[in-house]
Amino acid sequence: MPVTELTISTLADLPAAAAQVAGLLDDHTIMVFEGEMGAGKTTFIKALCRALGVQDDVSSPTFALVNEYRDSRDQPIYHFDFYRIDDPDEALNIGALEYFDSGYLCLIEWPSRVEALLPPKRLLVTLTVTGPESRLLQLEPILG
Repeated sequence: MPVTELTISTLADLPAAAAQVAGLLDDHTIMVFEGEMGAGKTTFIKALCRALGVQDDVSSPTFALVNEYRDSRDQPIYHFDFYRIDDPDEALNIGALEYFDSGYLCLIEWPSRVEALLPPKRLLVTLTVTGPESRLLQLEPILG
């Protein structure tokens, strides 16, 4: 899959963009989300989880570091937020490697804080603010 770009003009466009991304996941189980604070990483993850059939309340695991949801097939989805960690060992202590190796979808915010722990194969999702509600979303497979 080459780099894919999606333009999200308004918040109302989020469900359609999330459904499109859900259809592009293929065998990617590690998705890393980059973007400045307030770019909409968590907001997009909420929409993506809805597109995957998650019925649970999706929220940022800023303090818990990881939240678990269930998709429409009752498979786990793990949502990480590493913004508040100071050392990758904190991620190791919660079993991050086991989550990453589980084969289940892992959605990772602030991945640069645990770069050394990430599997080489992952899908990079970059959100760039282009206006008050608009974003450019880029999907880039990283094959290691």
